[in-house]
Amino acid sequence: MNRIKCIISYDGTLFNGYQVQPNQRTVQTDFEKVLTKMHKGNPVRIHASGRTDTGVHAVGQVIHFDSEYALQPEQWKRALNAQLPKDINVRYVEIVDDNFHSRFDVVRKEYRYFIWNEKDENVFSRNHHYFFPFDLNIVKMQEALDCLLGTHDFSSFCASNTDIKDKVRTIYKGSINKTDQGIVIALEGNGFLYNMVRIIVGTLIEVGQGKRDVKSVKNALLARDRAKAGKTSPPNGLFLWKVDYNN
Repeated sequence: MNRIKCIISYDGTLFNGYQVQPNQRTVQTDFEKVLTKMHKGNPVRIHASGRTDTGVHAVGQVIHFDSEYALQPEQWKRALNAQLPKDINVRYVEIVDDNFHSRFDVVRKEYRYFIWNEKDENVFSRNHHYFFPFDLNIVKMQEALDCLLGTHDFSSFCASNTDIKDKVRTIYKGSINKTDQGIVIALEGNGFLYNMVRIIVGTLIEVGQGKRDVKSVKNALLARDRAKAGKTSPPNGLFLWKVDYNN
C-alpha cells in the first residue's frame, strides 16, 4: 500500500462542514466518493489535519489516504481534479512514509479571517468574508490580539459544547492588516479549539468598536469562562490557510 498526502483547497459555502454526516454534503463525503469510484467500489477513507465547520473554507487543508495504486503525484493530482466537484481542488500530492499522519503529525496551523470593512458589500466575494460596515480601530485590535500570544488556557475562547478537556494551546503569531481584500486577521498556532479563531475574531471586533478595552481581553483569558469573551464571528470569513509538519 502507498500513503498519499494531498494539500487541498475548498470553498466551504455549499458544504455542511468537512466531516462525514448522514444525508449531508461534506468535503470528506465528496472526496471519498471519488476515491471509491477510482478504486472500483472499494471504500477509501481519507484523514484530514482537522475538521472545518459549515461555511468555513480551506486554502491549505492536508489529507492522506492509502491506496494500492502506484501512481505518480502528478497522475494522482490530474485524476482527482478531473472527477472532484469544482469547489474542491487538489493543489499538491506527495507519496509519504506509511507512518505519516495528517492529523497527529501537525506542528503548526495558520488560519486567516477576512473582514470586508467597507460601507457597501462586495456581492462577488460575500461568501468569503464577513461584511462589517462599521468603524474599527485595528491598532487597538492588534494590542488586544498581542495579549493572546503565547501558551494559555483558551477556555474562554472555545465553544462550550465541546468534550475536549485540555484547552491549553500556543499562539505563535497574530497579525491584523488592512488589504485590498479587507481586514485580514492571521493566527498561527500549534492547534486551535472548536470555534477558537471565530471567538477571538468576534472579541477583537468588539475591541475595534470600542465596546471593550484591551484589559478586558486579558481578563477574559484569565477567567477561563466562555461568557467573558466576545461573540462568535460568522464562518464565511474563515480560511484554514496552511498546515505545517516537521518533515
